[in-house]
Amino acid sequence: MPRIVVMGGGVCGLAAGMLLARDGHEVTLLERDAGAVPESPDEAWESWERKGVAQFRQAHFLQARTRHVLDAVLPDVRDALEREGAARIDPMRRLPPGIADREPREGDDRWVSLTARRTTLEYVFARAAAETPGLEIRRGDGVERLETGAANGGVHVTGVRTEAGQTVPADLVIDAMGRRSLLPRLLRDEGVDVHEESEDSGFAYYSRFFRAGAGGVPAARMGALLSPMGSFSLLTLPSDRDTWCVTIYISARDQPLKTLRFEDRWNAVIRACPLHEHWLDGEPLTDILSMAGVVDRYRRLNADSGRRVTGLALVGDAWACTNPSLGRGIALGLSHVARLRDVVREHVDDPAAFAEAWDTVTEEELTPWYRATVAVARARVAEIEAIVAGAPPAKPPESPAAAGTKLPLAARFDPEAFRAMLDIIACLELPRNVLARPGLTDRVLAATDGVEVTPPPAPSRDELLRLAA
Repeated sequence: MPRIVVMGGGVCGLAAGMLLARDGHEVTLLERDAGAVPESPDEAWESWERKGVAQFRQAHFLQARTRHVLDAVLPDVRDALEREGAARIDPMRRLPPGIADREPREGDDRWVSLTARRTTLEYVFARAAAETPGLEIRRGDGVERLETGAANGGVHVTGVRTEAGQTVPADLVIDAMGRRSLLPRLLRDEGVDVHEESEDSGFAYYSRFFRAGAGGVPAARMGALLSPMGSFSLLTLPSDRDTWCVTIYISARDQPLKTLRFEDRWNAVIRACPLHEHWLDGEPLTDILSMAGVVDRYRRLNADSGRRVTGLALVGDAWACTNPSLGRGIALGLSHVARLRDVVREHVDDPAAFAEAWDTVTEEELTPWYRATVAVARARVAEIEAIVAGAPPAKPPESPAAAGTKLPLAARFDPEAFRAMLDIIACLELPRNVLARPGLTDRVLAATDGVEVTPPPAPSRDELLRLAA
């Protein structure tokens, strides 16, 4: 029976532990944070300390791809999420008013998402993992170093040494330590450098959670949960147990708007947005939660000509992480975990074949999502900074190459463009594949011909600065 060590007990680590243990492997999961799993989602929200998860009480959303993965490989976790009050979000109920053809179509339910606060999500995964035979979870026991041996001039990972001083042997070690993974340091201790690309996403986030009062959860007046509003953006994210989160995010270099960390300024900006101000009509659960310095980071083993590493796999945010504004992290992380199970099934007994297969799966299926997400972040930061500098808005070229830029505008008027946009938002299909669909470019250009971009009602830049002053 193969022995597997999972480093990290967040959502992806717990999912990996469950799937691999259910496949009959002997799995040990090591989580540095010592706090016991709470007895309820409310207790998780109020008192669970997860210092290893920087975004534990920040804005959080689960795109529809998350539900698809749970349907396929962890239906019991999906059912538990529903029992704990996860919100069911159907974007087809928020068709833009400019779309005349509002008839439902077969397959429209594929965009339905099941979403919850990060605290509730991790509570549900942790409870399910604790009941999984063959999965040993050690909380409060992190990894001090990797145990290794030589393999054809490279390094083969044979287990880990824990902070408690115990050696845990393994046929495979999985890094699921998330954004704060210690793996680069652990491998440097073995004389190995990890290929890494890293850049600040360029955003600062100011969020606040609410709970519904007598009026219930607010109804969306905008079709999208994410609304660009000139030099800032608004996220309105329904969540579990009649809660929701409202986030303003800005360019991290926009110094005058850093005052949005203060409640009065933050409230003033939301109230100046007529289609969003009703999201304040609830019981505040938090103060304004600030987050900046969010890094887009990508790592790859064996990418360069250095010492080859076997017996080790990076998964989820430990492999690549992006800014949270598009809500892709958990959806892609769980997809990565599900594919890890598949590759383990085929190659766990052959470390070299496993390393090659895992790299191929990751590069072909997941890395394009990382690249696409970073491209969106860069474009939005550039747009915000141009507005701040007073530059006139850029107009996309009138050519088929402009279809990608114009797709969000076309989605306001054309039902096919709207559904195509949902496939991208929900992480169901890569943008490049969506835009390659026969006839879509023509529909996008026709739907946007002569149409002026009309942003949602929001304060002008001068008004925004006055509200934030």
